Amino acid sequence: MRAVIAEDSVLLRIGLVKVLEMAGFEVCAETGDAEGLLAAVEEHRPDLALVDVRMPPGFTDEGVRAALVIRSQSPGTAVLLLSQFVEERYAADLLSSQNGAGIGYLLKQRVADVEEFIDALRRVAGGGTALDPQVVAQLLLRRGGGPDPLERLTPREREVLALMAEGRSNAAIADGLVVSESAVAKHINNIFAKLDLPPAAEAHRRVLAVLRFLDGTP
Repeated sequence: MRAVIAEDSVLLRIGLVKVLEMAGFEVCAETGDAEGLLAAVEEHRPDLALVDVRMPPGFTDEGVRAALVIRSQSPGTAVLLLSQFVEERYAADLLSSQNGAGIGYLLKQRVADVEEFIDALRRVAGGGTALDPQVVAQLLLRRGGGPDPLERLTPREREVLALMAEGRSNAAIADGLVVSESAVAKHINNIFAKLDLPPAAEAHRRVLAVLRFLDGTP
C-alpha cells in the first residue's frame, strides 16, 4: 500500500516515514505543507494520507482543510489526521465527510506506541476507523446537550460502540469489558439492528455505526 505524509516537523516526518515503512507501506511522497500534500495526492493517488492538522503558513487548520479536499476529490484515499491536542471541531468536520474510505484522528503522542500506531495505520488504510479515546470523549461531550438519536441502545451497547469508535477489534473490546467475544458480537449485531443498518460487509457497517454514534446523525 502507498502513503503520503504531510508533517512540517522534519524530525517527526522522518520518524513517520520509518514507521510506515516498517508497516509495509511505500511512502511515495512527503511534504511539510498542505499545498504539497494536495499535489502529492493528485500525483500518486495513495491508499493513505497521513496529515498533521496544523501546518504552514498559518499553523491553524491547513491540514484538516486539505484532508477534507482529499475526502471530496480522492475518495480512494484514506485519511489519518495527527494533532498535538484534541480539537473536536476538526474531528467532527472529518467525520461528516463520509466517502467510504477509512478515517482516523489520533494525538501525536500515540505514535510512541509503534505497534498500536501501525495497527491504526493498517486499519484506516483498510477502510476502518482509528479515533483517539480523547477525541471520542470530546465528541461525546459535544453531543451531550441535544436529543440522543441512539436512545434505543442499552448502556452496555453504548460502551461497545464507543470502543468500536476507537477502532478496537471484537477481541480487544471483550478484553476491555471482561466479557466473551460472543457477547461482544451479540451486542454489535444488536447495535446494527437498532441503528437500522442494512446487511452489508461487517467492516462497512462498523464504520457506519461509528459515524452515526459520533456525528449525531439520527
